[in-house]
Amino acid sequence: MTQAAPPSFPHRHLLGIEGLTRPEIEGLLDRADAAVDISRQVEKKRTTLRGRTQINLFFEPSTRTQSSFELAGKRLGADVMNMSVASSSVKKGETLIDTAATLNAMRPDIIVVRHQSAGAVHLLARKVDCSVVNAGDGAHEHPTQALLDALTIRRNKGRIEGLQVAICGDVLHSRVARSNIISLQALGARVRVIGPTSLLPAGIARFGVEVFTNMREGLRGCDIVMMLRLQRERMNGSFVPSVKEYFRYYGLDGDKLALAKPDALVMHPGPMNRGVEIASDIADGAQSLIREQVEMGVAVRMAVLEALASHLPNG
Repeated sequence: MTQAAPPSFPHRHLLGIEGLTRPEIEGLLDRADAAVDISRQVEKKRTTLRGRTQINLFFEPSTRTQSSFELAGKRLGADVMNMSVASSSVKKGETLIDTAATLNAMRPDIIVVRHQSAGAVHLLARKVDCSVVNAGDGAHEHPTQALLDALTIRRNKGRIEGLQVAICGDVLHSRVARSNIISLQALGARVRVIGPTSLLPAGIARFGVEVFTNMREGLRGCDIVMMLRLQRERMNGSFVPSVKEYFRYYGLDGDKLALAKPDALVMHPGPMNRGVEIASDIADGAQSLIREQVEMGVAVRMAVLEALASHLPNG
């Protein structure tokens, strides 16, 4: 029996999870499931993007995200160019709009953008003729991270509907947290956020999440514990008193994890600060999905690029 093709993706860009419907999110996850199987074969190459040009434009360094987008594009047959902003004219004063016009003149088919400012990717998408993928913009959104997290959960738990997910740590500055809150709730999960008051956004409860400042209370009965990276520049001063104090109250160790369900699973978007937001024995333990998240990242990015291909000329 021939497997039904996933439904077409109706959007020309992927700029965020916000605005996507549940069927659209699930359609991308179904595509990514198929991409996992492709990535585990000896012959990994497909021709979906053969003859297409993909530019990875990263204004912030991110080895993991950039390399997975590069690998995803190449596995689909695209010609992939990584644009190094550190050595480009952007460092010489060129504006984002100038950069968009320059890239547009090169006639790419897909541009993958990471930028330190929220909204920058949306601006660039309005100035180019090709499809644009948001690889993280400021503290706004990181849609492919949320999709890979959802895929990892679904493959390990068999569902997302009804699960209790705790997102712990620096929620205030985290685009990963925002995208995950939107996607997990759209897929039927119940979401809690846990962190010190200084690292929780004002009005976060309006997103429909439960809010905890005591990690032990927040972890009780959870199916998934998702830790967030604490930026080095936020480890001292007004946000947290010290690394040692932060780990004591908000770092995931065996004692705290024991308060979640016995079959609870642990996630982290990476890169990890061991001994700051997570203990090494937990990161490397039997309940950890952290390495699997990396594999799912390539599959999800293949799925997104494939979904956008239908909107390209002659797609």
